[in-house]
Parts: sequence; C-alpha cells; structure tokens
Amino acid sequence: MPEWEKRRVGRTAVHVTSLGLGTATMGGSRINVTRTEGEAMVRAAWNAGVRYVDTAPFYGVGAAEHRVGDAMRDRPRDEWVLSTKVGRLLRPGMPQGGLTDGRMAPMPFHVVYDYSRDGIMRSVEDSYQRLGLAKIDMLFVHDIGVYQHGVEGNAPHMKSLRDSGYRALEELKRSGTVGAIGIGVNEKEVLIEALGFGDWDAFLLAGRYTLLEQGPLDDLLPMCVRRGTSIVVGGPLNSGILAGRDTWNYATAPADIVARVKRIEAVCDAHRVALAAAALQFPLAHPAVCAVIPGPRTAAEFNANLELLARKIPPALWSDLRAAGLLHPQAPTPG
Repeated sequence: MPEWEKRRVGRTAVHVTSLGLGTATMGGSRINVTRTEGEAMVRAAWNAGVRYVDTAPFYGVGAAEHRVGDAMRDRPRDEWVLSTKVGRLLRPGMPQGGLTDGRMAPMPFHVVYDYSRDGIMRSVEDSYQRLGLAKIDMLFVHDIGVYQHGVEGNAPHMKSLRDSGYRALEELKRSGTVGAIGIGVNEKEVLIEALGFGDWDAFLLAGRYTLLEQGPLDDLLPMCVRRGTSIVVGGPLNSGILAGRDTWNYATAPADIVARVKRIEAVCDAHRVALAAAALQFPLAHPAVCAVIPGPRTAAEFNANLELLARKIPPALWSDLRAAGLLHPQAPTPG
C-alpha cells in the first residue's frame, strides 16, 4: 500500500492525503455507475492508502453520499477525512419540465439552491442522514458564482452567502462540528471575491489549475499562499481531455483546446511520458495545493491513476513545456 504524503488544510488541524477520491462520477448521474461499482471505487481508494474522500449532495442527487457512507462506515473514522458540500438542498420529486442537465438514472429529487444560514444548516443535517455518518471534516459551498448561475442570478446568492451563510460556516467550525470550511467551484473569480469577505481554509477548484490551464497563477494562487488558504484540485484531467478523451469542461472540447492538448501531448511523447501521468502530477508541485481528487469512473480506472502517479517524469519535460509556451512561467513543477 502506498504511503501518501499528508498535507495540512490551511491553518487547521485537518490533514489530507495528497491523493483524494472525487465522487462526482461515482454518483451515476452522467454515466451509469451502479451502487456496487461506486462502493468498489471507494474500497479501492482505501486499499490504496487514500484517506481523503470528497462528495456532495448533488453527485447522483444523493446517491454519492449514500455510497460513500455505506462503503466507509466500518472504517476507523479518525483515520480518514471527508468533505461534502452545501448550497443545494434536495427536494422530493423530479424537476418541473423534466431533466435539463444531462443526468442519467437520477434519484427522484430536484435541487433547490440555498446559500443562507438556514439552508446550510439544513444541508449539513441532510448529509448526515444520507451518509449515515456522524462526522464531516470539511464543508465546501458548492457551485456559487457566475459560471453556475449567471451574472444576475448569482448576485442574490452571493449576498445570501455573505450576509448569512458565511456565519453558519463560521459557527460550524467554531463549535468543532467541522474542521475546515471553503468553497468548491469551477471558476477562480468567485474565489477571489470571497477572499474579500471571509477567512477560508480551502478552495476546491475544478479544472482551472491543470497542465492545460494555469490562469490562477496570476492572481488566485498567490492570494491563497498569502492568506494560508489551501487548494484542492478537482478535475486534474480537465473532464477527460488530458486522459485521451474528447471532453473538456463537461462537454465536447473546442478546436483550440484540442490543438493545445495535442501540443502538450507531443512534448510528453518525446519524453515517453503519458500525458495523463504528467497531468496528475503537475498540480501537486504548487505550495498551496493540498490534494488532487480525480473522479474515476471505475475501480480499475482509479487503480490506473495510481500507476500514473507513480511514474517518474524527467525534469526536461517540464522545461520543454515551458520553452514551448505551454507552461506558465511561474508554474512550480514536480521534482
């Protein structure tokens, strides 16, 4: 069993393994993942020494939290870290007008967004019931921001979080109910805004600090280093485009993204390094990053990621990527 480095989350007492398990796919919303397959992924992660699992009410509209709880309930609770999310409440019944978000085989619930104090407290209680666990280590405010809600739609949500919801998170942390608080999104802009009104222990940033994209080095990441806010890197493979698939940002990749990935892959090929290996290892070199959490589709895919993370990468690969303009000048690299 590998010995994964444990990294501190912000300035808290929470420490996570540098490799975590993301469970967005495991919920079975976007591809058909059975309960048995989902729990097998969690067990594979445990057997590999991974001691950090991230989930959310939205993943599988409740299914992922159920599966994580069922797979992990008999594990010593003080030996692993669990993060889940707030901001979406699940209500009985299918959404009016049917599904519009591409979900497959959903559980019979619809989402109500609520970033208020009461909504966050209710979300935590609901998660306890779905998980069947009595402890949640980290809470992320889920999918707030323009990316999810649009400019006009996001304004009242941010006001609710700033005026009310953030106080709930502070209370939960102060009371010891959770050990760390943060925000989990797909865009850096809302995180920069949130640093203006809150002290956050960690941000889960999906798809924006990867081998393909390093824009946060210009602003967010230096701010996080100064503030002592950790980054959990979600989507290190950019929805699959860095693992040989044609998807980026949860949709078919546009031509410019495909072209850039091909240039990166050509450099990797020249050094006989799998593109996915470089992609999984790259984010962990940044001092603000405490973990990467790929979201495998099967236990076999999880185990394949283990092998990719163990591969040796020559330093010349990183310098060649930088010389080709494919790596940010300030990007830390492994080694």
